[in-house]
Amino acid sequence: MAAPETPQSSTLRQAFGNVLSVFILLLIGILAFSIRLFSVIKYESVIHEFDPYFNYRVTQFLTKNGIYDFWNWFDDRTWYPLGRVIGGTVYPGLTLTAGTLWRILNSLNIPLSVETVCVFTAPIFSAFASWAAYLLTKEVKGVGAGLTAAALLAMVPSYISRSVAGSYDNEAVAIFALIFTFYLYIKALNTGSLFYATLNAISYFYMVCSWGGYTFIINLIPMHVLLCIVTGRYSSRLYIAYAPLVVLGTLLASLVPVVGFNAVMTSEHFASFLVFIIIHVVALVYYIKGILSPQMFKVAVTLVVSIGLIVCGAVLAVLIAMVASSPTKGWSGRSLSLLDPTYASKYIPIIASVSEHQPPTWPSYFMDINVLAFLVPAGIVACFLPLSDASSFAVLYIVTSVYFSGVMVRLMLVLAPAACIMSGIALSEAFGVFTRSIKFQLPGVSQNSPVNAGDTGNVMQNDVVKTEKSEDSLKERPSRKNKKKEKDNVERASVVPQTEKRLSVLPLEASVIAIFLLVLLGAFYVVHCVWAAAEAYSAPSIVLTSRSHDGLHVFDDFREAYGWLRHNTEVDDKVASWWDYGYQTTAMANRTVIVDNNTWNNTHIATVGTAMSSPEKAAWEIFNSLDVKYVLVVFGGLVGYPSDDINKFLWMVRIGGGVFPHIKEPDYLRDGQYRIDSQATPTMLNSLMYKLSYYRFVETDGKGFDRVRNTEIGKKYFKLTHFEEVFTTHHWMVRIYKLKPPKNRIRGKTKKAKSKASSKRSGTLKKNPWH
Repeated sequence: MAAPETPQSSTLRQAFGNVLSVFILLLIGILAFSIRLFSVIKYESVIHEFDPYFNYRVTQFLTKNGIYDFWNWFDDRTWYPLGRVIGGTVYPGLTLTAGTLWRILNSLNIPLSVETVCVFTAPIFSAFASWAAYLLTKEVKGVGAGLTAAALLAMVPSYISRSVAGSYDNEAVAIFALIFTFYLYIKALNTGSLFYATLNAISYFYMVCSWGGYTFIINLIPMHVLLCIVTGRYSSRLYIAYAPLVVLGTLLASLVPVVGFNAVMTSEHFASFLVFIIIHVVALVYYIKGILSPQMFKVAVTLVVSIGLIVCGAVLAVLIAMVASSPTKGWSGRSLSLLDPTYASKYIPIIASVSEHQPPTWPSYFMDINVLAFLVPAGIVACFLPLSDASSFAVLYIVTSVYFSGVMVRLMLVLAPAACIMSGIALSEAFGVFTRSIKFQLPGVSQNSPVNAGDTGNVMQNDVVKTEKSEDSLKERPSRKNKKKEKDNVERASVVPQTEKRLSVLPLEASVIAIFLLVLLGAFYVVHCVWAAAEAYSAPSIVLTSRSHDGLHVFDDFREAYGWLRHNTEVDDKVASWWDYGYQTTAMANRTVIVDNNTWNNTHIATVGTAMSSPEKAAWEIFNSLDVKYVLVVFGGLVGYPSDDINKFLWMVRIGGGVFPHIKEPDYLRDGQYRIDSQATPTMLNSLMYKLSYYRFVETDGKGFDRVRNTEIGKKYFKLTHFEEVFTTHHWMVRIYKLKPPKNRIRGKTKKAKSKASSKRSGTLKKNPWH
């Protein structure tokens, strides 16, 4: 017989386990931070992509002018001539977080620049997100599953793609806020603590400040509450976890200027209010049941249900009346795109034109979550053994995130934490079974074991009897004390009877092989994540690279073009380009733009798209009316850069045609095909985008061969009449043109024209060239 474990040794073992867990979490945080530094090591400390440049510019303004000027900032360098109120149209969480970090570091005499803080904000918060995933998974399935989920999230490529050093976007802090809000909700649900419920509302407020994806939280939690009510799992803990979130969270959310009254006026929030009414009706029913006799209870339930139905009907009528006046029924365009994947392509081409809003392909799942896609089903099964309130929330989280990720590739980012949590649970449970099987079959352990294999059945019966007695006593206590029967049924999901563990023993050889395969699977996952972080997601879009037989080539054309604009144009000059490059032009060239990546005014974007789709003279008139002096186009035909304006041109046509009907997409297609060769339509060959992209292109190789479209261009030799080329970058990736001034009218020619017209009184009238 083995010596029984003393309380002192048990306490020492628990303390050692806690210290080891803290040490492992520290290593996971270092891993999450360091794996995202490849972009800085391979390239330089620079802001990535497009949106981060706007966030960086706003952060610069905040640190220089203060919070009050930030809230009242009217930016006249964007959306000319409309401008933009920054404080009321931006989610301020990321900016305030980075600005606070910058002030704290400077107060500690650590003189870092604002750009450096912005570059490293995302890696820092990726470590926080990993720790939040540990806390959430620990509440669901224990410490082992939490540590595993944290390690998986620290390396998952889907999250790395949005949190590498330099990716200064809202998701950098929003994913941490998302996971931490879910953790506090589950913590409040498991403990019934009003303290955690209040913290949950504050964390939700931070999420609202950080990202528009907060609507996922305010819909997922009500869904879980409704699921618990329908399945008979209502408790006072559920009420405490949910009610403060709706009341306090909604009040705090309405304080964010970009949200405001949308927190109570839009359809994305109505589910939380409806469930809020339902949970109060259910709570009232349970309360009445505890104080009334069965006969009186039936009468009271009828009355309460009747009143509840009347109230719900009145609320629904008010909601229907509110949303009926809206053409989108109170939903935003992006929300409708999630509910109906075909909505954007039918009605809002500006949303459908964004590559992040396209549905993902199957290989992208393997690229972004790799082997986790195969572990998620096992994690779902483990959550049902046994099913608790926390594990049911985890299952609901993964199911909804899988759906939304299938609609929009950008929401793979929301799927990543759920996949890591489920995979962590699956791996932890699997390792538990295999290591337990090895432990119970080792010679030393089996001899010292207090229970032999033959006594397993007896021990099982004794344990079952004990558990049944304990359960009966728990059930009898409320009746002895004459308390209400809605006593909290706190699930002990992580506590499994020792006899069941002994019964789930696998052969020794099979357990060893299974552990080896799981370790090998983890090694493949680590290799893939490191490769994705180093190669696939570390390159900034502002600086491009390619490898060939003669080595590495760096394409720095974007900064070359923006630098030329900054040093060779006037401060008040207006620059027109497609909206993708608006943020970068404003931040790096410090010039006024017509449209940018905010895409809040579809008509303004359609005007630019119409100009790009029109003949040169008509385009000049449109740009001149907007006071534009320079036009910037991105062209990849020489170096093979596929994300150029020619490949985006059909979206310009569609968006422009949605507002100006004379722009028709079939006019730019030959037999339904988009072509730029000799078979291209005259409308396409004469459009401004075609001319600005391929002007003098034939001089590069004598043929005019486009390496992106893999064909020779159709119109090779032409001259520009209303635009003049002023700058083309080294690799022809960015081309800048200047609008020619209007020609002066010559009086002599006008008089001659009048005399000729008077001499031909009987002649026919000439056609007006402006029509």
